[in-house]
Amino acid sequence: MTYGNCRVTTLDVEGRPYVADVKAGDLWYFPSGLPHSLQGLGPDGAEFVLAFDNDASGEFNTLLVTDWFAHTPPEVLAKNFGVPADAFKNIPLQQRWIFQGELPGALAADQKAIVAAAGAPPYPFIYRLADMKPNKVNTSGSVRIADTSNFHASLTVAAAMITVKPHCLRELHWHPNADEWQYYIRGKGRMTVFNTGPNANTAEFQPGDISYVPKGLGHYVENIGDTDLVFMGVFKAARYEEVSLSDWLAHTPPAMVAQTLNLDPAVIARFPKNSPGIMPA
Repeated sequence: MTYGNCRVTTLDVEGRPYVADVKAGDLWYFPSGLPHSLQGLGPDGAEFVLAFDNDASGEFNTLLVTDWFAHTPPEVLAKNFGVPADAFKNIPLQQRWIFQGELPGALAADQKAIVAAAGAPPYPFIYRLADMKPNKVNTSGSVRIADTSNFHASLTVAAAMITVKPHCLRELHWHPNADEWQYYIRGKGRMTVFNTGPNANTAEFQPGDISYVPKGLGHYVENIGDTDLVFMGVFKAARYEEVSLSDWLAHTPPAMVAQTLNLDPAVIARFPKNSPGIMPA
C-alpha cells in the first residue's frame, strides 16, 4: 500500500475466511487462485502497487464474479445458491472491475459476519512492513524485509522496503536467488546495474518509476536528492537473499584481495563487515 486505507478479504482452500484493514506501508498476499476483494476506505480511498508471481497475470485474465454471474443461466444460479431464479434479475451485466460502492462498516462487524465453521486461517494475509523493526538500520537508512520467515502466508513473493538518506548509498550487492523488481515511492535515486561483458547500465528514478535487476547482477542505488529515498524491492522467491560485495571481500583472505585489486591490506581492513545495507555519503 502506498497511500490511504483499504479493506481486504479472501477465503483459503480450507474454507477459512479472512478480512482485515491495511494502510500505507502494509503488504497483503493472496496465494494464486484464491478469491479476494479490495475496498477503498475513508477518507479518500487507497493507492497500491500489485506484484504477481506469474508474468501472465493482469486485468484481462482475472476471473470476475460479476462476469461469472452474468454469463451463467439464472436457473443454474438458482440451483447453486438455493434461491429463486428471480432473485438474480438485477445482477450487473457488465463486469465490475473497479466501481463506486458504499463505504464498509466497522471491521469488527465484517469479521463477525464472515465467521465459518472451518475457523480462521493459521496466518494473516497482511503484514505491517513499515511498522516492523528494521532488519538493518543506521544513520544512513534502513532495510525492512518480509518473506516467509516473518510473513508466513507469503510463500512465493519476498519484499524489501529500502530507505536511503540524502546522498547516501544502498551498498553494492546482488541477489542470488531471484530477479528484483523495484518500485520507487519517494525521493530521487540513481541505480547502476553491472553485467558480464563487462556491461553497466545507469538510470535515474523518481516516484512511480519501476526498475528491474536480473538475478545475480551486481547493483547499487544512490540517493541523489535532498529528501529520503524510499523504494520497494519485490522478488519471486519464498526467502529474501542478498550478498554484500564489501562483506564478501572483508571475509576473504586479505592477501588474495590485495593482489587481485592492487590494494593496500590496510585499506581492505577498513572495509565494512556484516553487510551494513546503507552506507553514508
